[in-house]
Amino acid sequence: MTDQRDLASLRAEIDKLDDELIALLKKRQALVQEASVCKSAHKDAAYSQAREAFLLHDRAQKAAAAGLPPGLIEDLLRRLLRESYKGVGPSAYACLKPSDRPLVIVGGRGAMGKLFASYFERSGYKVAIIDANDWDKSPAILAQALAVFISVPIACTKEVIAKVAPLLPPDCVLCDFTSVKAPMVQSMLEHYSGPVLGLHPMFGPDIRSMVKQVIVCVGGRNEEQGKFILEQFAQWGANVCKCSPQAHDQAMSIIQALRHFTTYCYGRFLSEIAPDLKEILALSSPIYRLELEMVGRLFAQDPKLYADIIMSSQQNIDLIAQYLQTLQPEFALISARDKAAFKRNFEQTRAYFGDYAAKFLRDSGALLAKVQDERVGT
Repeated sequence: MTDQRDLASLRAEIDKLDDELIALLKKRQALVQEASVCKSAHKDAAYSQAREAFLLHDRAQKAAAAGLPPGLIEDLLRRLLRESYKGVGPSAYACLKPSDRPLVIVGGRGAMGKLFASYFERSGYKVAIIDANDWDKSPAILAQALAVFISVPIACTKEVIAKVAPLLPPDCVLCDFTSVKAPMVQSMLEHYSGPVLGLHPMFGPDIRSMVKQVIVCVGGRNEEQGKFILEQFAQWGANVCKCSPQAHDQAMSIIQALRHFTTYCYGRFLSEIAPDLKEILALSSPIYRLELEMVGRLFAQDPKLYADIIMSSQQNIDLIAQYLQTLQPEFALISARDKAAFKRNFEQTRAYFGDYAAKFLRDSGALLAKVQDERVGT
């Protein structure tokens, strides 16, 4: 009984400290909100890599001096930082090009269009939306546009560009958000003589913060006139990555088309053999659970979107065909139980990854630890 009473007393003290910790976190969050207003007033970006690096290094040293386990304060700080980034309120971002002219999002009632409309509005811009039922109003809206963002399915992007371009003032910046860049940028250049930017947000509309998200920008025409758009993205904390349309499309064949295809095929195969997913989850390691969640995530979304991405170019089809051709010899190798050849291929591939292999092992270890921490049953 004495041990039990001692345990209850210790738990009561821990609970009291947790209450104090919650109060401190609330106070810290309030200060973060004040700081975000100050940053906006000074036109500072939502994310400062230097400030984050200083916080993590400084607090890690202090935690080590206090005898706390390595990594504990970093885990806590990263969580707090993530909350501070996504907790930025309305009007918290500086407007880098104040104007009475609107930013127009064609397809702005779609999920991605809504996301960017929200960020632009929170930055103090006038935002106008044109959707399928708004074409009768579009000439008056487009005639005043400061910039226009085409945010529609890949299959109809060229058609929309051709429809919008003749209605734009000559200094308007015409942009698109599609995941295929070379043909879309070419279409904008052909139909419009003003400034052109090809953009590709490398994230979905369900993000909680723009901080550290990648937005790819490919060259078009008179890019200097669209510089404020890229700077606004950076103001939100996004990482703007520039490349050529051709380099972008080649990379996306691997990053998106091939990856989505293999995920789709794995999900289809599971549906064919129909294992009990609850049982599979109960038996799974953290890495398999995460992989299965990524498969399930794809099938929770719009099939038309993924069909458009995978089938958007012959380059994608050719790469997938090349991938399929590599599978047969690998299957022949394991069918023959040729462990020596398997080991040889494995080591050749490891050599290709080089130092990234060890880095990916460390980085994924931290991610898998988080997945395991959040695991509760199935």
